[in-house]
Amino acid sequence: MKLFTAFVLALTAYAQPPTMEVRRASQKIVVDGKLDDPAWKDAQAVTFQFPWDKQKGAKQKTTARLLWDSQYLYISYDCEDNDLTAHFEKRDDPTYRDDAVEAFINPRPSQTDVYLGLEMNAKATLYDYVYFQSRYLLKRLNLEGVQLATHLRGTLNASGDRDEGWSLEVAIPFTEFEGIGDGKVPQPGDKWALNLNRWDGTEPERRLSQWSNSMLPEPNPHQAKQFGTIVFVTTAPKP
Repeated sequence: MKLFTAFVLALTAYAQPPTMEVRRASQKIVVDGKLDDPAWKDAQAVTFQFPWDKQKGAKQKTTARLLWDSQYLYISYDCEDNDLTAHFEKRDDPTYRDDAVEAFINPRPSQTDVYLGLEMNAKATLYDYVYFQSRYLLKRLNLEGVQLATHLRGTLNASGDRDEGWSLEVAIPFTEFEGIGDGKVPQPGDKWALNLNRWDGTEPERRLSQWSNSMLPEPNPHQAKQFGTIVFVTTAPKP
């Protein structure tokens, strides 16, 4: 009985969505994909997990960070990758088929049936949409003013060599959340729902990793009730 209770508690803890502090940027961020702006050093880092053992792709590490200022929500991803692959170049191409990262953002957590999706590949191609009621995806949405850049540590689409990885930065204007949120700059203490994902490799050696486990039986990131929580704060971590 004790063993069963311990198992249930462990499973419950595993399923509990995580929380992350989003600190206000101490300095200006230049969106160039290189992640060398000093402000990123103050951001809380989170590492993605690998929920589906049935997938055969390599378990390559992804680290993400978030910051904010009076205009933008900033997200950075640092991806270990020994074979960089990306082909799609046009806005709203299916970038998730490439080496790609995703951000699913809901600025009003009380509504669990709608969120903004941004899927961005290693070529800095953006696929953006509104996803709602767990079934409808409106890809005609084109967010304005989004800044997006990648930095490659290797050779893209050259399988004969060994790469090191890639990084991506994206800045999303708070005004673009009007409609599913109020479009205003968050205040310290405000909480949003969010998940971050990564698609890595090519079939059949492909893998999906996540910040918050979607708890779905098959590899699928679209599970809004399992999004993590981000809390906007102004303070930087203590040295």
